[in-house]
Amino acid sequence: MQLSRVLILAIVAMSGPGVIVPSSEAVGQTLNEQLVGAWTYVSVDTVRPDGSRTPMYGPNPQGLVIFDGHGHYALVNARAGQPKFTSNDRMKGTPVENEAVVHGSIAHFGRYIVNEADKTITFHIETSTFPNWNGVEQRRPFTLMGDELKWTTPTASGGGSGEVVLKRAK
Repeated sequence: MQLSRVLILAIVAMSGPGVIVPSSEAVGQTLNEQLVGAWTYVSVDTVRPDGSRTPMYGPNPQGLVIFDGHGHYALVNARAGQPKFTSNDRMKGTPVENEAVVHGSIAHFGRYIVNEADKTITFHIETSTFPNWNGVEQRRPFTLMGDELKWTTPTASGGGSGEVVLKRAK
């Protein structure tokens, strides 16, 4: 084993729980341990049955997904460059402004479980900006390669399936 890897493992062992090891040094970690941390969006695509793709939140989606080490998560995603409300009051948006927000963002939080055997994340959604998901459990197959996390939402809220690609926040 390389000296730098030995030093990192020794520091982690002495530091106790709650230390996040960079994924490039994830040797010996479970998928759940590798998942812990903050992730930023690279792409969020709707995939239609014919294989065609549409960026759900534009070419540069903004947002963050955070997985803590105790099974909690929070996810927020929004289209970059959404127009501001003319009233400067979120409670007084016009129908067009409100529609742009609904079509251009999603957020939810709750608890998650990683199934190491079948490489799935199950989200136990407590609350979502899409109320039909409140209290729902969703299982999503995922891959984790280095600093890239990718999952599929088999039934996306906008139709078709969803493919989400994230990178570890630095």
